[in-house]
Amino acid sequence: MKIENIIKSPGMSTSKKVMMNIMYTQNVIGENFNETMKEYDLSPEQFNVLRILRGQKGKPANMCVIQERMIAKTSNTTRLVDKLLLKKLVTREVCEENRRKMEILITEKGLELLKELDPLVQGHEEKFANNLTHTELEQLNTLLEKYRTI
Repeated sequence: MKIENIIKSPGMSTSKKVMMNIMYTQNVIGENFNETMKEYDLSPEQFNVLRILRGQKGKPANMCVIQERMIAKTSNTTRLVDKLLLKKLVTREVCEENRRKMEILITEKGLELLKELDPLVQGHEEKFANNLTHTELEQLNTLLEKYRTI
């Protein structure tokens, strides 16, 4: 369905339509992802932290590393890590070389949770991707990267 029909606002400029389309699509994808995570009592931001820590392959990450790799840069990383600590999905220890730095590691429980979530997340991604060909997906990626370069 066309964005003008969805938000009932005909006569928008092309640049306005693109912006509204991206924002609306982000919400559709986000709401769907929230539903996927809901059963696991995990926010998309918490999932993102776990994904980042798994990518460390057993090496600890500090808050700066996590923050710079976050998709939503405005997230309160300390609060996210605190919530993951309560769920025993990560550990946090003071760095031996720099006592002001905290080292965060994903726990075995966190890795197991991600292993369980992987097929669900892949299904979520494929649900949207299945509407496009491989070439269209590559083109969309290229266009989005070009679009956000300001």
